[in-house]
Formats: sequence, structure tokens, C-alpha cells
Amino acid sequence: MATRLGAHAARLSAVRALRSVKGRREQARFAFEGPTLLEEAAAAAFPIAELFATQASYDSTPLLHELESSGTPVFIVPESAIGGISDVATPSGIVAVAPIRLGRLSALFGGDRSLVLADLNDPANAGTLLRSAEAFGTCAVAFGPLGVDPFHPKVVRGSMGAVFRLGLAIAGADETAAAASAAGAALLGLAAGGTPLAPEHFATPFALVVGHERRGLGSWERHCKRVLAIPMQGRAESLSAAVAGSIALYEAARGQTCQDSLLAPKSQDYRPKKSHGTIRRR
Repeated sequence: MATRLGAHAARLSAVRALRSVKGRREQARFAFEGPTLLEEAAAAAFPIAELFATQASYDSTPLLHELESSGTPVFIVPESAIGGISDVATPSGIVAVAPIRLGRLSALFGGDRSLVLADLNDPANAGTLLRSAEAFGTCAVAFGPLGVDPFHPKVVRGSMGAVFRLGLAIAGADETAAAASAAGAALLGLAAGGTPLAPEHFATPFALVVGHERRGLGSWERHCKRVLAIPMQGRAESLSAAVAGSIALYEAARGQTCQDSLLAPKSQDYRPKKSHGTIRRR
């Protein structure tokens, strides 16, 4: 049975603190919002610690009842209080809290392809790159410690569920380079002044390194076996980190043995299903 909370409940204050990096690190938890991400987390069997919902959302979302029946605590929150634990202008009425899960860096280089976000600072770019990484067959992503938090609300939202399925770690340049070397993986940097990329540059295993939006690869560049660039014909001076990284991930996937997720083309549209269960992509 769901538990009702008052607008000033201490439990809500703890959830509100998860909007900051400090709060997430202290609690080792993060929050995400909405029925679509909740569906993705449940489908990925990602552990959910607590669920908060307005009465209307609780009544209209069967998955909340399924998770409650399986032992996840569910709390009914007043409409006036849901905005306090939400990070969006128009709250969806559902906020989930989950444990932060970070893997060992060495495990991230166990596959053919990895992605390294070298202190990338923009959460929207990071979220898009997580989504692209999964779409193009990359199963693990390392974040530099000076960049955006992997569990920033905008990263989680922008990943469209990829954050629940990818292996994630946080590590500096030296540590990342050592782990990649031990696994026999080459670090391939992405920068405007690099060699025009081509599929033959992506001999596996490798890790694509995408740098900071303004400062580029910085100290990470000295660890890269090769620095690649995306040729451009127009007058634009550069591409966003998300666009450039996504193009490079696609090029890396071309011509290589595709994972099952790449065998059948999928729409770029992302639409939540009409009834609870597996998400449908049309």
C-alpha cells in the first residue's frame, strides 16, 4: 500500500537534494522522472529504491503498482509538492530514486568499442552521446572526473534510457590510459585538427575520446594513439561534441560486426508505449 507524505516530509527533502552533485554523492543515489524513463529502468532490471507520485499519476500508471507489488516503496505526494523534487518546469507526476551504479574501469575496456567523455561539461551533450553510444554498439562509457556527472538529471533524461543499460565509470586521463593499455585498446581522440576519420582507423579494440566543448581533449590528447577529425565542407567552424561524437561512433560501427541492436534498423523517434510492458519503438 502506498504511503502518503506531507509537503514538508523529510523524505522529500532528501530527494530534493539529489538535484545537486553533492547530494547525489553523499547519498550514492540519483533521481529520474517520468513514465518513459521508469519503463526503461524497469525493462533493464535497474534497481529502483523509491517511487514518488501524485495521486493522479499513481492511479493512471500500472507500472507503479507492479513495482509496488514487487517490493518497491511508493509514496503519494501532494500536487503542490511534486515540483519541489522535480527538475523540470512541468513535472510529470512521477519521480524515481535509484542507486548510483559505477563499474570498474578495467571492465569497461573488455569489449571492442568504448567511449570516453574527457571532461565533457554539457549534460545535454553527454546524454545524447550515451544514447548514440548504445545505438551504435558501444556498451561502456567512461566520464572524466572534471566534467559533468553521469547521473545529472539532464544526462539521464537525454540518454533516453541508455544510462540504465551501459557500463559507466569515472576516471582521470592517466588511469583511463593505463586501463585501456592493459586491455590492448587504443585511445582515439576526436578534435578539429586531427586526421580525417575513416572506417579503417577504428581497428578494435578501441575507445573514442570526446573532449571538452571549448578546451578540446586537453591533457587527454597525449594518451591518444591517433587524433581524428570530421571533415566539413560548409562555413561552420565546428560541430557540437554530441554531433561530432555521434558521427564518429556511427563511422566506427560501419563495416564492423554489428551487435543485435544494429542488425534491424530502428526509428529515431522515441515514443512511450500506450500500455505497460516493453517499450515499443515505431
